[in-house]
Amino acid sequence: VMTKVTIYKNVKNECVGFQVFGHAGYAEEGEDIVCAAISVLTINTINAIDTFTDVSVSLETDEEQGLIRYKVLDKPTKETTLLLETMCLGLSSMVEDENYAEYIDLKFEEV
Repeated sequence: VMTKVTIYKNVKNECVGFQVFGHAGYAEEGEDIVCAAISVLTINTINAIDTFTDVSVSLETDEEQGLIRYKVLDKPTKETTLLLETMCLGLSSMVEDENYAEYIDLKFEEV
């Protein structure tokens, strides 16, 4: 069991969204620090883009499946790119940590 994270990048290699799917399986529900960290990074990014920018986005969620699919529909701005890249930095740090690497699959996809 692991959480699969796909970062969406455009042809200019700008981050324009992401999909998170599944539960990490690091610990029991409610005690899973990997799931909690992924949730904080992704949900905070969504909230920050909503609060600090005026871009149009699409958001699809399914809590039971552990699904968040999020895309910036407008042209990426300096702010959206910075916020999404900051999220990617946090997720990449988790993947690089040997304690958590087996619980998160991080990949990049051109959209």
